[in-house]
Amino acid sequence: MGEEFQASKPIYMQIVDRISQQIIRKELSPGDKLPSVRDMAVHAGVNPNTIQRTYQELERMEVVMSKRGQGTFVTQDEEILLMLKTNMQNEIFASFVSNLKELGLSNKEMINGLEKYLREENK
Repeated sequence: MGEEFQASKPIYMQIVDRISQQIIRKELSPGDKLPSVRDMAVHAGVNPNTIQRTYQELERMEVVMSKRGQGTFVTQDEEILLMLKTNMQNEIFASFVSNLKELGLSNKEMINGLEKYLREENK
């Protein structure tokens, strides 16, 4: 029942990314309640302390908020959610560009390659 994790990044941060992606894709809507720490730990196949740390990080990022005795909820602040999407997008772009630069591609080659890829994928 557990999920697959990469060794290169802390598990709690990988779960933060997965929850953030669910929010960005609107699988989790503003105001939605997240599963309890225990339920999420069972689903992910990790220790509840890992999920607690995940929820704390999401709360630090202001993506979720905890209501004592009620649970953890996705923020309803659209500005924070837009910033989350922009930050994740920029991280992906940075990694993508860094990888292509390691191959020796120029900015022009990257743009041309991406445009070609998108044209072919949309056929």
